[in-house]
Amino acid sequence: MSEATKRFFASLPARAASVLRSPVAGTLQIDLADGNRTEHWYVTLAPGTARVSQEEERPADGVLTLSTELFEKLVTGREAGMAAVLRNEATFSGKVALFLLFRRFLPDRPGVRDPRETAREHARRSV
Repeated sequence: MSEATKRFFASLPARAASVLRSPVAGTLQIDLADGNRTEHWYVTLAPGTARVSQEEERPADGVLTLSTELFEKLVTGREAGMAAVLRNEATFSGKVALFLLFRRFLPDRPGVRDPRETAREHARRSV
């Protein structure tokens, strides 16, 4: 597992308060495949909190499966999570809201701008 992936998972609990404002809660299992080996990560999300573990005692509410290489690209902002699922490079099953919530932790790709901010800038210049 890459250093970027380790840092990403370690950062989730500290970042949760600012990222998780939705009432959605549940456990997301992230399966990182590398050849014949698969690592299982469990991220339990609740409003304002996130807990990360590699040992979960109950079934997950959603499962995200992808390669370790693709996951590293996601956590470093070189790929987008939804685009990877739509291209079938990653699969998701279960409670879709958990995946959508988890995506908020992933960085934007370089050069991507929030369209709302672009509209605000345009409005300020028009005045």
